Amino acid sequence: MSETKPITKNVDWVVVLIYIACLMIGWINIYAAVYNPEVNTSMFDFNNNAGKQLMWIGTAALLIICILVIDYKFYETFSFIIYAVVIFFLVMVLFAGSNINGSRSWIKFGPVSLQPAEFSKLAISLAISKYLSDPAISLTRKLKDYYPIMGIIAVPALLILLSNETGSMLVFASFAIVLYREGMPGFIPAIGIVMAALLIITLLFIKWYIAAAIIVIAGLVIWLMPVMTRRRGGLWATILIAVVMIGIVFGVDFFMNNVLQKHQRGRIMVLLDPDSDPRGIGWNVIQSKIAIGSGGFTGKGFLQGTQTKFDFVPEQSTDFIFCTVGEEHGFIGSGVVVVLFIALISRLVVLAERQRSRFARVYGYCVAGIIFFHFMVNIGMTIGLMPVIGIPLPFFSYGGSSLWSFSILLFIFLKIDAQRPFTLSRG
Repeated sequence: MSETKPITKNVDWVVVLIYIACLMIGWINIYAAVYNPEVNTSMFDFNNNAGKQLMWIGTAALLIICILVIDYKFYETFSFIIYAVVIFFLVMVLFAGSNINGSRSWIKFGPVSLQPAEFSKLAISLAISKYLSDPAISLTRKLKDYYPIMGIIAVPALLILLSNETGSMLVFASFAIVLYREGMPGFIPAIGIVMAALLIITLLFIKWYIAAAIIVIAGLVIWLMPVMTRRRGGLWATILIAVVMIGIVFGVDFFMNNVLQKHQRGRIMVLLDPDSDPRGIGWNVIQSKIAIGSGGFTGKGFLQGTQTKFDFVPEQSTDFIFCTVGEEHGFIGSGVVVVLFIALISRLVVLAERQRSRFARVYGYCVAGIIFFHFMVNIGMTIGLMPVIGIPLPFFSYGGSSLWSFSILLFIFLKIDAQRPFTLSRG
């Protein structure tokens, strides 16, 4: 009980207020997305998604209280144990998981279904933060220090991929932000960006991709040579990068036709050419853009969205919740949502930078990076700038697993930050 006063005094209320605002706006728009004027159900009716989401919000509040009561040292001390527990449930999903929408990634606990993949982001964040809290770890000087991090990320990523939940796995790319902040050389993310660009070029210009690849690879090698040759084994590293780039080019066709499933290939091709399958895979994106565009500057008004009422956009209360915001509240409402997320992410970065321990700083950046990735990709896919990979908009999309995981992720950091004045600096 002695910690109650300091927590109340030092908790960052800016983040808390943004969190509450996101929850309430999200809840209202979930109700708008499932509203049927012929039935006219209440927002508090537990038979529809809005009522169920209110229940999830209530249970999330209880979880937050528990998080704030528990000693902040618990999260660092038991980081690897929490990681192991989540890995256990990811393995259980493969044998006893429920298949929902083609993804075997859910575990049922009576009437409640939870998705362990959502909690893997929390587990990886804690594990990476614990690992990097060791003062002997240096991402700037020691290549071998990357191997445990790669393992921490790779194990849940593989399990999630086996459960056919590719979208959740792709979110792990957000940890590159954390590693860069903690000393990863800038040329590594630069190589990743070039590889991604090469992949897109190959997909776009499949008939002459070899020529394009040679040009890109040659330019990359020329650019990297002065950097890499100053390092031990730099020449071999440059050669290895060139080989990997060539492998990407020649492996795209194999990956597209032998690794990705039909609907995943379709999503990629629709991103490159939205009109390639307007009544199939491209339907979601086309209708989403119509819904957002039809909202204009001020929107059609609360519960007045025609695209919503006639179910033109599938999954509108979950992955495509931003469509409801754009259609009913227009550019102004969409802008408010974007500003809220920018404010939240910016504030989290500020809080992360003021931490006295490396564990707290790394964890703070993990939280900011994960929320940023979800925000960027989710809104990007609703307006046709990103492939539809099925990830929720934090605190807005309907779903208990998503809300719980993001709430726990965020408030563990707020708990640690609240104890910052009482924490000794540890690097």
